[in-house]
Amino acid sequence: MNGEGSRRFGEERALGLLRDAGKHLGAMREGLVERALTRGTDRLFTCDSPLGEVYVGVSERGVRLLGRAASPEEFARRYRERFGRLLSWGTDESTRALARRVATALAGEKVEVPADLSGTTPFQRRVLEVVKGIPRGEVRSYAWVAREAGSPKASRAVGTVMASNPVPLVIPCHRVIKNDGTTGNYAFGAEEKVGLLEGEGVPVSELAGSPYLATPTTGIFCHATCPNARRIKPENRRRFRSAQAAIEAGYRPCRVCRPAVAG
Repeated sequence: MNGEGSRRFGEERALGLLRDAGKHLGAMREGLVERALTRGTDRLFTCDSPLGEVYVGVSERGVRLLGRAASPEEFARRYRERFGRLLSWGTDESTRALARRVATALAGEKVEVPADLSGTTPFQRRVLEVVKGIPRGEVRSYAWVAREAGSPKASRAVGTVMASNPVPLVIPCHRVIKNDGTTGNYAFGAEEKVGLLEGEGVPVSELAGSPYLATPTTGIFCHATCPNARRIKPENRRRFRSAQAAIEAGYRPCRVCRPAVAG
């Protein structure tokens, strides 16, 4: 075969490989859609939040995915890729009722919103259930969440769970901060996390480097956002960088917020 023939053969072979790859990708997409159709369809609605409009995907068990997206189609694609189910706009009364509950909760009211965590591992589920109980206006450390979830040495793993939280705002992972009191990262952005916390009345700038408060009048130390800590008079406040430092100084942990020593 001469040089020109060899070049043409190479070009034709390359084009053939590209066509085969395209067919393969198309088949994969079709297979994904077919599996999603087989598994069923969940519901979709939008909702106002402190971060602007968000899309919400829900199953029969509750909210399964919440996030921002450029379009409903983009959000539906992410949902399908993550859970293998399709989304359609929810117009039935049960979906509208859930949408009202979600909107009320995101506006800051104390309303229970069901979350479908069936797509998570047992460890992830334990962590997310713990985080769901952190009160508005309060923060907890990764170490605290790890201990409460039954894995006191898993602070780093808790951070990974927070990064992949499928339902932020409903499960308020923005209320989980680093063990040194700095806010850390957030799926929607570090600045957004600070804004959310400040909007809830958390003194973010005061927490960095000293997330614990103690008072010599009781000999107790708390998370700085604990209701008990907020009642300490300014002249009686003693700040600590860590729970261990407070313990070493002779203070005992609050029974309400239960500070944890980092593992």
